[in-house]
Amino acid sequence: MRFDIITIFPDFFRGPLDFGIVRRARENKLIEVGVHDLRDFTQDRHRTVDDRPFGGGAGMVLKPEPIFAAVEAVIGADVDMKRGNKPEATAIILLSASGKPFVQNEARRFSQLRRVILICGRYEGVDERVSEHLATDEISVGDFVLSGGELGAAMVLDAVTRLIPGALGNEDSAENESFSLTPSDLPQRDHPSSESARGILDYPHYTRPQNYRGWEVPEVLVSGNHEEVRRWRERMAMEKTRRNRPDLLAGAGTSAKIRVPGRE
Repeated sequence: MRFDIITIFPDFFRGPLDFGIVRRARENKLIEVGVHDLRDFTQDRHRTVDDRPFGGGAGMVLKPEPIFAAVEAVIGADVDMKRGNKPEATAIILLSASGKPFVQNEARRFSQLRRVILICGRYEGVDERVSEHLATDEISVGDFVLSGGELGAAMVLDAVTRLIPGALGNEDSAENESFSLTPSDLPQRDHPSSESARGILDYPHYTRPQNYRGWEVPEVLVSGNHEEVRRWRERMAMEKTRRNRPDLLAGAGTSAKIRVPGRE
């Protein structure tokens, strides 16, 4: 799989690309990553990538010309960039505070593609024609504003990479993580409205020492009873989700049951 990142700060990615799962995936040839300096695709001697917006307003906005030129150069073909005529098996993602939330299902969708191009926004925004006529997806990594899309791009790259077969080493790891359960894992017969549920958080984990500062590991986890452990994990995962992310369970019913993959 190929990732291309378009940014005005290419050196930013020296850190995120050189550690952990992303580094191993690169070394094992599971992914390729290209980082492209947006200023290399400008036409003026000042390498200008931004301008003041029409109608006035605070701050500067990234211009469309260098972004279109960068994506077209990366794709390497004379592609009609109007919506509906994008390259096959390719996502062109604009990182933007105005985008749709980036969730696990989106990461899973991107992991099925051959190529993901990440456009890092900056300043007060990006010319809207990039979103309308170039990007296939406009996404946000959270309900907050960052100084630019570089951090968001690194997050997307990491989240997608870990879903590529072989990236984690243990394929069960991705299956049992937070947000990995889908609405189909919630019993439809008991809760007909559970289609709107968007997943649950991971169950709590404990390791040695069994007693740390007087806090004991839950007895069920050292009981050796695998069925009781499974039930406890289901219950704790649901309780944690209700406590920290009740929005994920919208419409699932207050007594929805779950099953933990690989632990039936």
